[in-house]
Amino acid sequence: MLLPAVLASAAPAFAQVAIPNFWDPRVQLEKPDLTGLRTIRFLVDDDFPPLHFSGPDGSPTGFSVELARAACERLAITCTIQVRRFDMLLDALADRQGDVVAAAIPITVALRDRFAVTGPYFKIPARFATRVDHQHTASPAEDFRGRTIAVVAGTAQEAYAKAFASGATLKALPDLGSAQSALKGGEVDFVFADGLGLSLWLGGEASAGCCAFSGGAYLESRFFGEGIGFIVRKDDDTLRRAFDYALQQLWKEGKYAELYLRFFPVSPF
Repeated sequence: MLLPAVLASAAPAFAQVAIPNFWDPRVQLEKPDLTGLRTIRFLVDDDFPPLHFSGPDGSPTGFSVELARAACERLAITCTIQVRRFDMLLDALADRQGDVVAAAIPITVALRDRFAVTGPYFKIPARFATRVDHQHTASPAEDFRGRTIAVVAGTAQEAYAKAFASGATLKALPDLGSAQSALKGGEVDFVFADGLGLSLWLGGEASAGCCAFSGGAYLESRFFGEGIGFIVRKDDDTLRRAFDYALQQLWKEGKYAELYLRFFPVSPF
């Protein structure tokens, strides 16, 4: 049986929308002394919407990029945004071509061995989707007997479904597009996949309104990772603490929710 992850509640002003909260209210972070801090150079990629991509005018934008800008404003520091190819971001940071990476690089032990990372400001949950004309519901009470679940072969979602989807028939497909097409065409009862990719599909024209999320978000870190945060060099720990503080303040003040709603019209959560 699949068990849904427990999400913290959204900020009160946006309580009707599923907005994740990764900050423990019992932990109040302090702003470090930033006197004399130089201009901070953010390094981003521009090819992973809605987290980071090129806007209509060619300038980088996206949830991660605008969150970085908001954090700099909250800290009252000057920042620049520089675009690099995704596979060059960490090497550019190590070579001091920039100071902070704001991109969808998963937090892992290997990453922490090499760099310092803020707490996560985003995670990519796993989600179920089903057709809106079906009555199937993915919930703790659902044992999935007699149901067919499409998964993408070789993914963490496939591994999780194999471990916990009791009684289900799993249909492993080569990519998310194939899984989505199978659901739209009624070949399967559910898709269990990357919630971010599913949210973009559900909110786009390709789904034609066929389908919707079912049940809650799944965030088991052993399968789906720790999320993503701002990445800095280990010798810049003051910078890490400053951005940890700024991110918490942006959540508390509602700015995080404002940006989330701008870039996630269909919430992955």
